[in-house]
Amino acid sequence: SFALSSNSTRRKIFLKILLILSKYAFYITDKDTKMTQENTNQTAGPERLDFIRQIVADDCKTGKWDGRVLTRFPPEPNGYLHIGHAKSICLNFGIAAEFGGRCNLRFDDTNPCKEEQEYVDSIIHDVRWLGWEFGEKTLFGSDYFEQMYLWAVDLIQKGKAYVCDLTAEETRQYRGTLTQPGKDSPFRNRSVEENLDLFSRMRAGEFGDGTRTLKAKIDMAHPNINMRDPVMYRILHAAHHRTGDDWCIYPMYDWAHGLEDSIEGITHSICTLEFENHRPLYDWFLDALGIYHPQQIEFARLNLTYTVMSKRKLLRLVQDKFVRGWDDPRMPTLGGLRRRGYSPEAIRSFCKIISVNKFNSTVDFALLEHCLREDLNRTSPRVMAVLRPLKVVLTNYPDDQVEWMEAVNNPEDPAAGTRNVPFSKVLYIEQDDFMEEPPKKFFRLAPGREVRLRYAYFIRCDEVIKDADGNIVELRCTYDPATRGGDAPDGRKVKATLHWVADAHALDAEVRLYDHLFTKEDPEAVEEGKDFTDHLNTDSLQTLTGCKIEPSLKDTAPLDRCQFERMGYFCTDPDSTANKLVFNRTATLKDTWAKIQKKEKSS
Repeated sequence: SFALSSNSTRRKIFLKILLILSKYAFYITDKDTKMTQENTNQTAGPERLDFIRQIVADDCKTGKWDGRVLTRFPPEPNGYLHIGHAKSICLNFGIAAEFGGRCNLRFDDTNPCKEEQEYVDSIIHDVRWLGWEFGEKTLFGSDYFEQMYLWAVDLIQKGKAYVCDLTAEETRQYRGTLTQPGKDSPFRNRSVEENLDLFSRMRAGEFGDGTRTLKAKIDMAHPNINMRDPVMYRILHAAHHRTGDDWCIYPMYDWAHGLEDSIEGITHSICTLEFENHRPLYDWFLDALGIYHPQQIEFARLNLTYTVMSKRKLLRLVQDKFVRGWDDPRMPTLGGLRRRGYSPEAIRSFCKIISVNKFNSTVDFALLEHCLREDLNRTSPRVMAVLRPLKVVLTNYPDDQVEWMEAVNNPEDPAAGTRNVPFSKVLYIEQDDFMEEPPKKFFRLAPGREVRLRYAYFIRCDEVIKDADGNIVELRCTYDPATRGGDAPDGRKVKATLHWVADAHALDAEVRLYDHLFTKEDPEAVEEGKDFTDHLNTDSLQTLTGCKIEPSLKDTAPLDRCQFERMGYFCTDPDSTANKLVFNRTATLKDTWAKIQKKEKSS
């Protein structure tokens, strides 16, 4: 009930419980993907499995499927994968790896009007980027078009399928409603011979688009509306991205879905909850044909706060230029998350924590960011960058002198070592790190006050320089040569340590600061007179120019991740060139989820 609650506080409590439980969970690593079932059992110990893994474990114990575990991830190549697909990818590939089985990557490419090779290529890249392998062979539903056609002929011969001349609108009218039964098509009782002839001519291209369909003959009064003589094939004179013009009739998804699983010998066909009501139809097709019958298991799809997952809505964001493309760092696509700086390890950890269940719920975006920070804190090298520069001149420092200060690359990883950072007379600090008239609890730089420059010296502000409009443009300070390394021999203390960049060696950069794309937790909630785009966050992107970066990033490559000390986690954007560096903010250092945990723990 907490997970289903519309109250965000209750959801956060629920997610906190999940996070605590996850600390005892079995995390997938690159090594784990190669584990056999025996090794998994030894490593996992007493961990309680989610309900799907428990089914698979029980099947392995009883010898069902002859001990085989064969899953599949079956995307339609009509768009780019998003974080919701990552949950399914990690579930299917993870189960296969943990139980010594295999997971097929198979494209359900039955709609030539919406599918493109571009999507196929991007999906393959995304799956591998997440850390999963499926061998050299990629499977396609279109590989099975001939077999599906022959099975359709078999159903016609058994009197269980017929060619129907009703239009799409007439088919909807005949189908009935959830409370009213449908009625038989006037073409339902055609002879087997006539149906075979018409279906053959449909394949030969004799009829126009939409003029005829092939339907299963089941029950027009069935309480499950999916069982009311569903369409199996429609006429569509359109070139397919793989089969070209070989076909002008294409199988419907409901017809193809179970057949593809059957052909491949899938043991556990794992689907999201919306396919639960379709399972009786898949069962009917497989039983009517008398062919191999996989086991279908449904789970709840992922919903995230401040995010839309609908392909149609994501497409609209791109087409209407609310974002810069499918890989815009504000998009929930895997391409967008990758460009923003998300690591595959963080996404896999997130998918492990949220696990799977049978009820729909919404996960707080803060949990995803928590998993991200947990990973980036361990793995990201530290650098110094000043995003809103304020010039500092050390009046008592030698004009031409340059010192190289030793800086720690990652305090979480001693093996990461150190780097040398240049220090000179003219520096930059953050504008926010200085106040001319500071309030009581402001401990950073102010007139007459001393602070520490990280890895370097104590400095004191002596003079503030302003332009004609009264804006602060420069600080004149003195440094204490005896405090190199950050400590004073006389034992005096300072209350703040600032990051900085030396002017002479600084790299200029553009930095893009990203925030949630939507202002509402549930942007898809139905509101009268409102569209989901009405909740777009106009401040979701802020672009800063003239930023100063330490020279260690001179050779940074696209998608390199790092932490700008005190500022957050950042990623080198593919727009970067040798003459213009561009960085995307992945996440701030502040961990909202950790703050929630701490507050609830103390209460």
